[in-house]
Amino acid sequence: MLIYVHVPFCARRCSYCDFAIAVRRETPAAAFTESVLAEWRLRQELPWWDDAPEVETIYFGGGTPSRLEPAGLARILTGIRAERTILPAAEITLETNPDDVTRERAAAWRESGINRISLGGQSFDPAVLEWMHRTHTADQIEDAVRILRAAGFANLSLDLIYGLPQELTREWSADLERALSLQPEHLSLYALTVESGTPLGKWTTRGTVHSLPDERVADQYLWANQRLRSAGFQHYEVSNAGRPGFEARHNAGYWQRKPFIGLGPSAHSGAGRDRTWNIREWEAYRRAVESGADPVAGRETLTPDQLVLEEQYLGLRTAAGVSDELVPEPHQTLWLEQGWAVCQNGRVRLTPEGWLRLDALVAGL
Repeated sequence: MLIYVHVPFCARRCSYCDFAIAVRRETPAAAFTESVLAEWRLRQELPWWDDAPEVETIYFGGGTPSRLEPAGLARILTGIRAERTILPAAEITLETNPDDVTRERAAAWRESGINRISLGGQSFDPAVLEWMHRTHTADQIEDAVRILRAAGFANLSLDLIYGLPQELTREWSADLERALSLQPEHLSLYALTVESGTPLGKWTTRGTVHSLPDERVADQYLWANQRLRSAGFQHYEVSNAGRPGFEARHNAGYWQRKPFIGLGPSAHSGAGRDRTWNIREWEAYRRAVESGADPVAGRETLTPDQLVLEEQYLGLRTAAGVSDELVPEPHQTLWLEQGWAVCQNGRVRLTPEGWLRLDALVAGL
């Protein structure tokens, strides 16, 4: 079983962010911790536990989970252990902003059992960080890496965003090289997406920001793929690359369609054909849990066709690909002819050029 804990609190909303977050000057850590633990106790009644009784991975995402005090994170982990067995080799990840990393916090995170850090750097360009509304500096990214290494973290991931607007004149290669110089075990590379309702969406609508042409976004992606491979990384999923043995096991569990439980506002859960999702807004979620109500906002049972589509989409995201039976003709031949896929040992795997077209290729199926 995979467990995801959504911590929605942020000091500031990033210019591109459309996630379910709550901007707070002071994080209501105690109320959040108690709410999540109450929901966790409620989730012990799920029938999914019969097939996956032990916890393989735990992921604190957000939002900005590092805005919780370490004691709150430790209390949540203790509460999970009180109800279920966390495997000794479980991967326990914390997303953190660089400016939240201190020697004291890093030591406390390690003491609580967290063994993997996902550091939200996004860029090393000061102008870009300001434009993104990030709360940290480029130097703080490097400082955070040094502190985390000194605390004993041997599994460190860095996030970067590519495909930024033309007006920023950001040098993508310089950002990636600086990230590689910090010797992380893992890198996540995300293309900037314009979402309506965000500051970026409004800037784009007004014409003050212009999206990078698709061909230049593709060039940045393909160059990064080559550079990462030359640096010893395995580009194992459309947006993720890791050194051998350091693939993100939690995310891989989703792509392999393992059962997962989401705790916190807007978190999703699923196993087999069943899917549920929680109330999105923090205050509404808190009120529901405090009243003893189930915070689930919606449920869905996937049809057989939807299950096939999910298997196609999630499998084709990864370097493992899917069984060739899931890619019927004439699609398979077209993909091979165009260089979008390769077929070996009965499996169809997308190439980096194919990953650029992932949504369109799956929609075509």
